[in-house]
Amino acid sequence: MSKDPVFDLIKSEETRQKEGLELIPSENYVSANVLKAAGSVLTNKYSEGYPSFEGISGDPKEYWSEEKITDEKLANYRYYGGQDNIDKIERLAISRACKLFHADHANVQPHSGANANEAVYWAWCEPGDTILAMSLPAGGHLTHGAKVTRSAHIYNFVGYGVDESGDIDYKELERVAIEEQPKIILIGYSAFMKIPDFDRVAKIAKKIPGCLLMADMAHVAGLIAGGVHPNPLDHGFHVMTTTTHKTLRGPRGGLILSKGNVASPLKKPEHTIENIPILIDRAVFPGTQGGPLEHIISAKAVAFGEALQPEFKDYAKAIVKNAKTLADALKKDGFVLQGDGTENHLVLVNMVKSFGIDGKFFERALDMVGLNLNANSLPTDKGAAFRPSGVRLGTPAITTRGLGVEEMKQIASWMRRVADICVGLGTEDRLAEAAEELGKIRAEVRTLALKFPVPGIR
Repeated sequence: MSKDPVFDLIKSEETRQKEGLELIPSENYVSANVLKAAGSVLTNKYSEGYPSFEGISGDPKEYWSEEKITDEKLANYRYYGGQDNIDKIERLAISRACKLFHADHANVQPHSGANANEAVYWAWCEPGDTILAMSLPAGGHLTHGAKVTRSAHIYNFVGYGVDESGDIDYKELERVAIEEQPKIILIGYSAFMKIPDFDRVAKIAKKIPGCLLMADMAHVAGLIAGGVHPNPLDHGFHVMTTTTHKTLRGPRGGLILSKGNVASPLKKPEHTIENIPILIDRAVFPGTQGGPLEHIISAKAVAFGEALQPEFKDYAKAIVKNAKTLADALKKDGFVLQGDGTENHLVLVNMVKSFGIDGKFFERALDMVGLNLNANSLPTDKGAAFRPSGVRLGTPAITTRGLGVEEMKQIASWMRRVADICVGLGTEDRLAEAAEELGKIRAEVRTLALKFPVPGIR
């Protein structure tokens, strides 16, 4: 039997990752143990349903303790047999997530951050209900009301924006919230460099009866786990969704954390904010998903365990230090930054204002030298999404590989050299003319990248 070319392509991707530098802020490198769990025999098992909730009494945090999980045989709420090991693994993932994020309950089954968000909407809202979220041009995510998404056809999304400093326009948020009386106020984003004032938003929500406070912290969950970013669940928020990759450095997947009552999802509870953990469980399965990906849930459990270790706090601090260093170096090299810098892991650059070129042109030129980031819209953009004015970059992946502040300055220098090449060419279709010059930078990038091995790749 001939070799499947898929494996040659996987090997080529390994080479690309080793020889380049990943600056996309939503990407990271997982550990060898996370890779091992994700590729395990658990991929063979169907496990629709949930682990048992029998014996809940008192503090739910005690129920999720790891000691209780590993020492007892559990009944389960599954639709298939053979679940003894699966239930314990999923309970471990739940236990670690709750401990990591100070939650009463965690649903570890969402396949992605988008699935997690949709499940929360379905748990709390009726079709046509209003959800207040950051608009896409201001830095919000597609699942926060973009017209191209399914949820935007089900619910009435109303957007809020950012002010001239790049921070949330809290006065506008409050005005719109009072006017629209949303069922959910959502704080979350994919291109936002500030730290939200969760207490201020919580005060606004108290003025609106039955308003659920939801935070989509997909980008900064690892910073929260590492103690360098405030946790919205500690500031009056009821629900926090996140992906499990990005700064959290786990497998690609979703997670929903919540405060409130923990009980069996088999019986429909009263529709109250206190019961949101149970409502969310019912919204995930059978509401919006079928069988969970237990091999990925096991990898989530491993990643949560890693994030609970003391060294993860050092990692989170290093992400922010690197991001601020990179932002400062870019400014010195003539780049104009949205919000004039960053408070987290993410930097947004206005390429039109910096050098008169669009973000996609710059993204493709950087690809040629092994620096990978993504073109990104700015709050002021009016044009098509595939020709935005900005680029978005961040430091989670390169920090995982061990790059530090000196390397951040070098990356900024390479970016300036590439920007100058782009300006000299004038148009993207002439990039081939600069192949030799770009090739020299590519060799420099490769040399540096190979000094910092990618975890899990030999």
